Amino acid sequence: MSGRHSGGTGGGLRISALPKTLKMISKLAPRQLTDEIALAKAEIKRKGTQVGVAGAFFGVALVFILFLVIGLVVAAIMGLATIMPAWLAALLVCGVCLIIAAIGALIGRNKLMKVMPLVPEQTIRGLKYDLGIAKEGSAFDPAVLDPNSEQYKAAKAAKEAAAAKAKAEKEAKAAAQPDFGPPPTEAELLHRLAQRRTNLTGARDDLGRELDIKTQARVLLAAAQARLQEAIEQLNGAVERLKEKTAGFRSALAARSSQLPSVDAQGVAGQVKERWKPLAVLAASGAALAVLLRKLLKG
Repeated sequence: MSGRHSGGTGGGLRISALPKTLKMISKLAPRQLTDEIALAKAEIKRKGTQVGVAGAFFGVALVFILFLVIGLVVAAIMGLATIMPAWLAALLVCGVCLIIAAIGALIGRNKLMKVMPLVPEQTIRGLKYDLGIAKEGSAFDPAVLDPNSEQYKAAKAAKEAAAAKAKAEKEAKAAAQPDFGPPPTEAELLHRLAQRRTNLTGARDDLGRELDIKTQARVLLAAAQARLQEAIEQLNGAVERLKEKTAGFRSALAARSSQLPSVDAQGVAGQVKERWKPLAVLAASGAALAVLLRKLLKG
């Protein structure tokens, strides 16, 4: 994955973005681990090549050491040739070398035969025995640990068949996979790792902010204050409109009452004067309740 991380930051940060951030981290982390392993393989391969070159130089040095030994043998033969025939001197030196080589080979063979085989057989047998008991209990047959028993041969054949089957399945799975082209170079892996590391850093920072209670409380408080201010403004507007309608209603009522007899006009005017304030308060409360309900339903 390439590109900069574009997770939500600043005033728009919400705790609802937490699942998205966790999902991004869960996708980036395995890819980062895969590329780290690929980078390790590429680095080992590069260093292996360098070790091979160093081994080649060591081989050249070993060849010249061999030439040195040959030169010393020739020098010994020529030195002995001054006091005896040359062929006898060469034969004598070769015989000494043969005796030394034979003695060393015999001593080495005896030492090697004493420690063969090199694997700790008793320890391995004990571990297999304990593992068999752990798996099968008293039903475990120790004869499967004896290389000369039929049980051992049957178990070995079954193991080889299972290994062959697993190998065939692995080859079939590898053949079924699409060809993604040549593997990335070490430079490409380093570039991809740097980009993904930047993305992971941004995602981790966002995760810390999303999990910060103080930050979330400030964000939620700011959102609540903004909604409350908007509701208050709408409530003030509704009250103003209600006052205008009430004033118009009073004017119309006064004009109509002027056309009625004086006694009726005074009675209607007194009733309106006594009841317009409760009616106005009731209408304003209803408008405010409607505005708040609409805001809560939208939020």
